[in-house]
Amino acid sequence: MSEYRVCMRDFEKEAKKVLPKAIYDYYHSGADEQQTLADNTAAFNRWRLHPRVLRDVSRVDLSSSLLGQPISMPLCVAATAMQRMAHPDGETATARACKTAETGMMLSSWATSTIEEVSLAMTSSQGVDGILWLQLYIYKDRELTLSLVRRAEDAGYKAIFLTVDTPYLGRRWNDMRNRFKLPSHLGMSNFSTATLAFSGGNYGNDSGLAVYVTKAIDPTLSWDDVTWLKKHTRLPVVIKGILTGEDAAQAVKHGVDGILVSNHGARQLDGVPATLDVLEEVVGAVQGRVEVYLDGGVRRGTDVLKALALGAKAIFIGRPVLWGLACQGADGVTEVLELLREELRLAMALAGCQSVSEVTRSIVRRQDFISRI
Repeated sequence: MSEYRVCMRDFEKEAKKVLPKAIYDYYHSGADEQQTLADNTAAFNRWRLHPRVLRDVSRVDLSSSLLGQPISMPLCVAATAMQRMAHPDGETATARACKTAETGMMLSSWATSTIEEVSLAMTSSQGVDGILWLQLYIYKDRELTLSLVRRAEDAGYKAIFLTVDTPYLGRRWNDMRNRFKLPSHLGMSNFSTATLAFSGGNYGNDSGLAVYVTKAIDPTLSWDDVTWLKKHTRLPVVIKGILTGEDAAQAVKHGVDGILVSNHGARQLDGVPATLDVLEEVVGAVQGRVEVYLDGGVRRGTDVLKALALGAKAIFIGRPVLWGLACQGADGVTEVLELLREELRLAMALAGCQSVSEVTRSIVRRQDFISRI
């Protein structure tokens, strides 16, 4: 491990130096004034750990599972788009790092590597070693949407994570200022036409991705489409983008297999709650009928521990993976994952938890700061 990269902030600082400004801005930015972007990380500081002592933590077991698939730790890689902007190997490098870490990776529909290439990067002579899930947008072209699902099924992916918070793209001011679009040598590799691959083209004075979403993604998406998707795949379907107990209950009613509490990395509607602040509401609404996961703002092992204590079965990270990828490709992503693993292991030990099953609500308490002015 590099001597000077001792926390996630170190990776981001280094990545900012090596990435072109427009690409760093795309990965980093949230919507509008970025209130929720800041709050996603700040939310973890509103909770305090209350450790138990004298518990014999000479051995700490981080192993867990997600939808019945074993993972070495309850920390997985979230879908982040267009990773070849960060490193030439892009998503295949991330897949190799996840395979080494024995954890799962969610592949974006907007990847710059194909569904099959990423599966191959996870494969050894014994078969697919790592766990892959496909993040899915529902396109106006439903047959195109189902073709992605079928390819994921054929390539050994284990679930579909359906994004439900993006009928339109949020206003990301830096992307608008930069007139963001993919570098000319790249495209969204899972699509055969230049238009759908977001490759080339003139998008005017707006963010090119916002224009793309308006043209391609179906804003009529409703709960009926969850039922439609479940009828057309043999894979589990997880809903990504739930922030309320009411929607969580609806998701269970419609037969989903899991819920990812997510505000899209604070990139859609600014002013929504931090994901950690609504996690307990969602967990309470589903009443143990499906697994609940969380993404957004996770930067430390103690963040992972707090989310587990509040009911998340697993935690997904996005931006830290991109910073590791920009710094050193697959090795950089591995370094990020191993750093967070060791931070989580230490946090669990110091909190008196020998295993993930011993991480309970009793070890965290919310601390709200009241002004004395």
